[in-house]
Amino acid sequence: MISEKYADEIKGIMARFPSKKSAVLPLMYLAQHEHGYMSQAAMQEVAELLDLDPTHILSLAGFYTMFYEEPVGKFVLEICNDLACCLRSGEDFLAMARQKLDVDAKGNSKDGLFSIKPVMCLAACDNAPMLQCNLKYYENLDEAKFDELIAQLRERADSDGGDLHVIQKIAAYAKSLDGAA
Repeated sequence: MISEKYADEIKGIMARFPSKKSAVLPLMYLAQHEHGYMSQAAMQEVAELLDLDPTHILSLAGFYTMFYEEPVGKFVLEICNDLACCLRSGEDFLAMARQKLDVDAKGNSKDGLFSIKPVMCLAACDNAPMLQCNLKYYENLDEAKFDELIAQLRERADSDGGDLHVIQKIAAYAKSLDGAA
């Protein structure tokens, strides 16, 4: 449970908002990180921490694309399939990515590392085909650049290194607030 594992971070985050309900998104990140996705248990826990109805958390999870209502891989590849991107071969790029990663019906690779999620508009139409991986943009992609990106991500997964995960940033932010309070 995040209330036990992240007690200090939760306390620090909630102290920075005039209403504890305002801490909902950072707490959803914590819950998603702990559960792997916004499971029913994760939504219930956040709702209880903030004295909210769980349907409110469900509505936020459904609205914001960075929250997942089903299990996802370590790397979530959100590939834009909006009209502007399609005019720049976005649909072909999406099909190529699905084929190369051999994803199942839910968009997850068999090795569990990757999830492919088609999304509408990532606001980089002039740089399509493009994708967002764990909130980082990769633009002007082709098959060779995609292969290179996937190789780098596999290497990062093997070494467990790379950029700070969103949850680590939230925890660091919460800890930095201790001195500011």
